[in-house]
Amino acid sequence: MLPSLTNSDCKDTNESNSCSSNNLQVILFFFSLYLVAIGQGGHKPCVQAFGADQFDEHHPKESIDRSSFFNWWYFTMCAGCTVVLCILNYIQDNLSWVLGFGIPCVVMIIGLVVFLLGTKTYRFNIEGNEKNGFVRIGRVYAAAIKNWRSNIAFTEEAGNVIPQPCSKQFRFLNKALLAPNGSKVEEEACSLSEVEEAKALLRLAPIWAASLVFGIVYAQVRTFFTKQGVNMDRTIFPGFDIAAASLQSLITLAIVIFSPIYDCVFVPIARAITKKPSGITMLQRIGFGIFLSIITVVFAALAEMKRLETAIEYGLVDDPSATVPMSVWWLIPQYFLFGIAEVFTMIGLQEFFYDQIPDELRSMGIALYLSVIGVGSFLSSFLISVIEKVTSKDGQTSWFPNNLNQAHLDYFYWVLAGLSVIGLALFIFFAKSYIYNKKGMVQG
Repeated sequence: MLPSLTNSDCKDTNESNSCSSNNLQVILFFFSLYLVAIGQGGHKPCVQAFGADQFDEHHPKESIDRSSFFNWWYFTMCAGCTVVLCILNYIQDNLSWVLGFGIPCVVMIIGLVVFLLGTKTYRFNIEGNEKNGFVRIGRVYAAAIKNWRSNIAFTEEAGNVIPQPCSKQFRFLNKALLAPNGSKVEEEACSLSEVEEAKALLRLAPIWAASLVFGIVYAQVRTFFTKQGVNMDRTIFPGFDIAAASLQSLITLAIVIFSPIYDCVFVPIARAITKKPSGITMLQRIGFGIFLSIITVVFAALAEMKRLETAIEYGLVDDPSATVPMSVWWLIPQYFLFGIAEVFTMIGLQEFFYDQIPDELRSMGIALYLSVIGVGSFLSSFLISVIEKVTSKDGQTSWFPNNLNQAHLDYFYWVLAGLSVIGLALFIFFAKSYIYNKKGMVQG
């Protein structure tokens, strides 16, 4: 809405048409981008945790409804993204960027007003412990380290009785139950609940690490999947070519279609078989999604092999800008399959990290789920850099040249499939030994 650039700010030449913006516009532009990042940092980790807190986890029906909440939250988010891709992008490119940004601005204001109007009806969890969650857990680790070299036997004969029930995993943390001098002094030693919270947080680490393979595959969907479609025939009907980036809408479309099917069809059937309220466990849901991501990269590898064969057949290997006579619809299976994989893994990770982390740290639990994607993207970049360096030795063409017709994305996809198989095996191993942390009770 700011006054547009004056003619004196633009330089027209035969080679380029460029405009330079003034300092105020540059500052405002980057300030806006940073505001988006700050807003997302406050909103994304908290909105799901706050929404799920509205359900009583000790009430049988509300506990089931809470599991459905994560499904429908992800459904509505993806439905919104689908609308944006279909409508707002068109408005911004063909009508007005002011209108394209103004519409979501007004919608956000309405959403904020509705959110504030509900303030009187929200449930807020009241902390039963005065100590901060981070302080409590940090205190447990500190106490366990102090007593690390202690030879005190945890027996009644030694006068050091460990309260029961006490979980069997990570027994070294049980030393935090004792005072540093070896005698049990209740006001100095950590409580059983504090020790179990620390163990619950530590149990999440292997699951988080094993889930990173999904984050690595996730990074390819927004990058190499799109690059695959750039050189393919993207004609939908005569006179209209779909943008390669718009293929990502197939993922959100798959999520919008499959989420209700999962919640209304799959869960009731699974519940009748397993007798579990959620149908399958959270870890089973995550693991199946990782399995689907493996199938996704296999389909991507096969499609890329077909694309390269077509490029060779028509003599287009040395022409990076040529359109390979192969329909972009060959990429539909990998996009659609990954959308279904997200319904299982992404929503499963949301619910798992929310449910299994100490109550006061639930927003941090959602942040952990988000970090799977963030760290996975960094690992993907690192992996590509290593492969680029190794395959380009001695003047050879690497797997990732600018000319995609000379590249070998198919090799890279097969590497990802192999890594994902290893990651899934590790995930299954850790999942089998995982002890669910049921709030209000300690499992052995």
